[in-house]
Amino acid sequence: MFRRQFFFIFLLLVLVSCQNNTSTTESANSSVVKEGASKKSLQSDPVYTKGLGLVAKSDCLTCHKIDDKLIGPSYKEIAVKYADAPNDVITALAKKIINGSVGNWGNVPMTPHPSISQDDAETMVRYILTLNK
Repeated sequence: MFRRQFFFIFLLLVLVSCQNNTSTTESANSSVVKEGASKKSLQSDPVYTKGLGLVAKSDCLTCHKIDDKLIGPSYKEIAVKYADAPNDVITALAKKIINGSVGNWGNVPMTPHPSISQDDAETMVRYILTLNK
């Protein structure tokens, strides 16, 4: 009698466990599909592609990484902090790229980049902000 009950409980646990794994797998798969779709839409965004090119040509990646803090904050940290920033904030951030700054992310100063135009710096900021999507 005890063996039957044990077997029944064991079988029931296995079935419940399998159902939970299936829903978890389906949820993970839908997240991957959504992430893949958002990456494709970003790659077709002209601001993203132009900004990515400008960043790649600059020395920004010496101090910043996309996902991890290096000397300065990661681009994703910046994107989260300034999500949905209005145009005047984007203009101010671009000026910080050009003129340098200190204090927003600690005491390490950001090197000025006077050779970058205001328009290009704003495009770079808009590119960084797309990384929050």
